[in-house]
Parts: sequence; structure tokens; C-alpha cells
Amino acid sequence: MDLSIKEVTSLRELRAFIRFPNKLYRNNPYWVPALFMDDYQTFRRDKNPAFDYCDARYWLAYRGREIVGRIAAIYNRAHIEKWRQPYMRFGWVDFVDDPDVSAALFAQVEAWAREKGLSAVHGPLGFTDLDREGMLVEGFEELGTMATFYNYPYYPVHLERLGYVKDVDWVEYEMTVTPEPDATIARIADLAKRRYGLRLLQVRDKKELLRPRTEKGLPSYAHELFDVLNDEYEHLYGVVPLTERQIDYYIKLYFSLISLDFVPLVVDENDRLVAFGITMPSLSKALQKADGRLFPFGFIHLLRALRKAERADAYLVAVRSEYQGKGVNAILMDAIHRLYLQRGIMKVESNPELETNANVQGQWKYYQTRQHKRRRCFVKHLS
Repeated sequence: MDLSIKEVTSLRELRAFIRFPNKLYRNNPYWVPALFMDDYQTFRRDKNPAFDYCDARYWLAYRGREIVGRIAAIYNRAHIEKWRQPYMRFGWVDFVDDPDVSAALFAQVEAWAREKGLSAVHGPLGFTDLDREGMLVEGFEELGTMATFYNYPYYPVHLERLGYVKDVDWVEYEMTVTPEPDATIARIADLAKRRYGLRLLQVRDKKELLRPRTEKGLPSYAHELFDVLNDEYEHLYGVVPLTERQIDYYIKLYFSLISLDFVPLVVDENDRLVAFGITMPSLSKALQKADGRLFPFGFIHLLRALRKAERADAYLVAVRSEYQGKGVNAILMDAIHRLYLQRGIMKVESNPELETNANVQGQWKYYQTRQHKRRRCFVKHLS
């Protein structure tokens, strides 16, 4: 049957675009579906504030009436302005093992990039650094996480055939939780607290964490968290600062799922946020059982995983620049380790970190680790 490419122009087609991987990876034990509603909001101009500085187009590939591939293209003006790179982003790319399909999908992205006067295409990347990014090139027989894409081994082969090459890699680690907190980390954490007047914030009520900036005189820790994130992640690959609208959007979207115990916050004597960590019980198996849907019964699997899990995922860690190298990371690591022991968590996924980020990887020297996945951002310079 003839191959055809159709741009997504309706909500019905958008739903088909989002659900295509559920068919492509059905019965694959390593693939973890995204939450459908998260993707649905991400792709909609009327929902996602990233569209304040982005344009996006989505395409589906058909053989006859059967969907055989998908791809998104993102024109991110903030990235182009900050990094002085006239690049088009691609993301959310999936396809059957057919070179004609992958070639036809990427031809659409490259044509739009040329139309915009851009010099290259790179990805997989999202609208922001908090979207899933990177194509798996190692670790195809490892369970995925909620924060990452999974893909078949033939994907990078297709990209290389189309002229795409490595731009940057992220690596991922699996860490084993030791049966006792590390004495060295605990000692460094205690010293840092006393020397710099720091403490772990005991947040007992989500209202305290999620307090809006408009309440004068009271700290807004969730918003401060994103302020620290903007400051300390600004030098990382492809990162552009989140706007206030985006910060509000992410707080509303994700913080409802977060357990306060899994978000250690370090503050100074003036209650100013100095450092934070965001981890969660692993939702990978729960999302597989739910097939990426909260309703009618998917939320039950997620709630069970949040209450009891043997694995956890680390998502974000940041320390203000003036406190880096002063043992503040040890405060977070010690607190998280003790929490994991209380909750019976045995294994932890680091999620992606740049292969050149020696500071982050240096933290894992105190643990038994296994570098088990690698994912890549590809680039193709257009002639």
C-alpha cells in the first residue's frame, strides 16, 4: 500500500498521534507509556504556555489507513535567541522498521526547517528541558521511566542512514540503596548544616509548598524551586529559562503527584531555598498496567505505586551556585537515603544526566552503581 504523510489538524488526529506508541510497543516489557493527559496538554497551543515562544507541527505516517509513524517539529524561538543556533527541534518520533517511513517523516521536519530559514535539525527534544528528550542508543533491555522515551534499537540506525550524527549524549545509572546510610555523607551533611546555618525544611502541608508568590511576606517554595532550577540549569544543553506562566503550569501539572517526603528542601537561616531534590516512587510498572490512562481504573495502579514501591526515580537536583562544593548535596543525599530505607526502596534510577556532567556523576561514587542506559540528541546540518 502507498505511504502517505498527513499533518495533524484535529483533536481526533492528535489523540491518534499520542496513542500510536501504545500500539507500536504493545507487549514490550521495557516501554513505559506517558500519561495521556500530560501529552494531550503538552501538544495543545491553548494549554501549554511554551507556545508563547514556540510553534509546533505534528505529522502521522500512514500505510493505507494504518498509522505507521509519527513525528513532532518544534520551532523554539527562545532556544534560537539564547544559544544563537538556528535549529529546528524534532521530538516524539516513533515509526515501524521501514526506512521509507522514517525518511518521509524527517523530510517533513527538514522542509519546515528550510522554510523557516534554519540551518539544522536536532533532537529528540521537547518544548522545554522538562519534556522527555534523547533517543535510546544503549539499554534497550532495561525498564524505562516516566521521564524518558523508550525506542527500539533500529531507531538510531534509521537516523544515521538519514545523515543525523551525535550532538550530545545523556547517561543513566541504576543505584543500589545500601542497608545503612553512608557515614561519610552523613558527617559532611551535618558539618554543612552547622557551618552555614542550613536545615532541612519539614513541609507537612502541600499548601505551604504550593503557596503562590502573591502571598506577601511568606515564602513560595515551589516557585523558588523553579527559580533555582532556572539559575543552575541555564548552562546545560538546550535549556531555556522557564517563564512565570510555565512555572505555574508545571506546578499545577506535576506537584499533585509528588509526595512531600520525596522532595527534600534545604533552606538557610532566613528560610531562603538553597537546594532541593525531587524523587518519586517508580511509576513505571503502574503506567504499564494503566496503559498511560488515569481513568477509569489507571489511577488505582498509580496510587498503589506511590504508597509502596521497591524502586524510585530521581528527577531533579539543584544547589544554588554560592553553596556548591560546600557539602549541601550531602544534606539532600543523606535525607533521601534515609527515606528510601524507611520506604523499603532498593533500587534508584538516576534518569538522564549529560555525559560531561562530572559534578553530578561524582555524587554516585558512594553507591553501587550501574551505568545501564545511554540516550542521544542527534543533529543534521542542512545544506
